Amino acid sequence: MNIVFLTTEAVPFAKTGGLADVCGTLPSEIGRSGNRTAVIMPAFRSIRRAGIPIQSTDISFAVPMSNEKLVGCRLLKSNLPDSDTPVWFIDQPQYFDREFLYGTSLGDYPDNDERFAFFCRAAIMAIARIGWSVDIVHCNDWQSGLVPALMAADPNLPPALQKAASVLTIHNLAYQGHFSREAFAWTGLNWRHFNHNEFEYHNHVNFLKTGIVSSDVITTVSPRYAQEIRTQEHGCGLEGVLDSVSDRVFGITNGIDQEIWNPATDPNLFANYDVDHWQHGKAQNKLAIQKSFGLEESTETPLIGLVGRLASQKGWDSIVPVIRRHMDEDRPTQWIVLGSGDARYERELRELQAAAPNRFALHVGFSDALAHQIEAASDIFLMPSLYEPCGLNQLYSLRYGSVPVVTPTGGLADTVVDATDQSFADGTASGFYIYSNDPDGVDAAIGRSLEMRFHQSGAWSQIVTTGMKSDWSWTASAEKYVQLYAETLALKVSPKRTPPG
Repeated sequence: MNIVFLTTEAVPFAKTGGLADVCGTLPSEIGRSGNRTAVIMPAFRSIRRAGIPIQSTDISFAVPMSNEKLVGCRLLKSNLPDSDTPVWFIDQPQYFDREFLYGTSLGDYPDNDERFAFFCRAAIMAIARIGWSVDIVHCNDWQSGLVPALMAADPNLPPALQKAASVLTIHNLAYQGHFSREAFAWTGLNWRHFNHNEFEYHNHVNFLKTGIVSSDVITTVSPRYAQEIRTQEHGCGLEGVLDSVSDRVFGITNGIDQEIWNPATDPNLFANYDVDHWQHGKAQNKLAIQKSFGLEESTETPLIGLVGRLASQKGWDSIVPVIRRHMDEDRPTQWIVLGSGDARYERELRELQAAAPNRFALHVGFSDALAHQIEAASDIFLMPSLYEPCGLNQLYSLRYGSVPVVTPTGGLADTVVDATDQSFADGTASGFYIYSNDPDGVDAAIGRSLEMRFHQSGAWSQIVTTGMKSDWSWTASAEKYVQLYAETLALKVSPKRTPPG
């Protein structure tokens, strides 16, 4: 099969979150299974900082954004790292040569509707010019959500796309690309398509809703999340739309690159280790990071790590009071946080660091090397997310022997097994669940994990090794995508067949 991925993020070219990790890895993994893959994304300013050569091409074209506005662009080309998968960049400086991808600290760019409508239309035109006959167009999140509808509505669809099926992956339903009805003009289509079966959503344009109702198949990044987004609690206003297409919604858990995330070979670590020598290796990494941040140096004191966005979704309204409680009551724990985001959380965490510098370490911003070091040094990794489509840090934590304490939601519930009598008996326990996502509930789950670490060393060793032996590589996920692609194509040719899955 020939599969083209449309995305705005792919490591190492552009990243704000997990979308980049998926689209920087999954296309290559699917390509290794005998399929032909490519990525099409905007030529953001960041692509030139990736350290990978970018080639010019002689492919250029113009998109008629309105009767008076013809916008030209050209294609640039590179490859995903260590891969034959080409990456085609749509180079249009007016839209994409900006410091940030979607907006600044003051808010989203006001022309995001125009920018990403252009990307969707230009991506279709690019596919017609790269010399492929495409089987699957795999769209990702709202930024490419218009493409399935444009493919269905365009009577002059390029021959390269006329037999293609569309797949849309929802990485986070909370981000939808919701704009005024005037944004429909950027599609270039007749206004008769502005109806609730296509582009219209409560008299507005919602890019993600349009993709959901138009795609042949919708996937999410974990099976649990595929169920949760059809509920009022997690549906973000689209639960009714998703319920109406529930026979086309499937969940496939993300994987991780287990070559990069491998404690036995990771060049970022102070000491490498494997599942047979984790006690010594993690102790050496803990001592090194304690020294680096001025924490009290002790292998016995449990170190609790957190890496990620400082946002309410991640449970920081519960985390901060728990950290403060541990500091005030002089409990035998240390904490290390890496992240940035909401100014309120940054301020509160800086205050905690100032009050207890030997017990609380903070790095505001992002450091890939430090993220690896925290996973290796931590005894416990805390993720009390209010919702989590998939999550990656819990997978890194399992790999590095940092026991995850998580809310059983979305991908966290699909990948971490709570430590119960039954799960210990069958050898599947790999972490601890937070059953009440408030400060008391988070603290109670941490208490359960600390009780085991201090008083049941054999059980603790079992839970660590179970996590480290688990396989969350992209291989299994890629196989599921390939199967879904094949079934989706078969269904498109024979529409009376049972839906895929």
